[in-house]
Amino acid sequence: MDFERLDVWKRSARLSASLYRHFADSRDFGFKDQITRSGLSVPSNIAEGMARHSVKDRTRFLYIAKGSCAELRTQIYIGIEIGYIDREEGYCWINETKEIAAMLSGLIRKQEDFGAG
Repeated sequence: MDFERLDVWKRSARLSASLYRHFADSRDFGFKDQITRSGLSVPSNIAEGMARHSVKDRTRFLYIAKGSCAELRTQIYIGIEIGYIDREEGYCWINETKEIAAMLSGLIRKQEDFGAG
């Protein structure tokens, strides 16, 4: 399946773009780099995983994407706490990461079921 057709990839790519726009003018380069990298890692690992031929490789990259999603959610919480992210916008992003993680779990199960069958 082409990764571009996956809703989870589309949503995670949009979230990553939102993070880049939000932090474009940030002078805290360490935080900016970390949060944009973890955000970028989610759709990138989905794409890389879906391009793999074995189920084992696909699921490994999907698990990495899910881990990056949890990392991103942690950084959003911290960004809210230190005042870098508006609370309302931050909680929208947090909810989006939770939905993306759930979608990834479903995609992983689908891949694993396919590999078992």
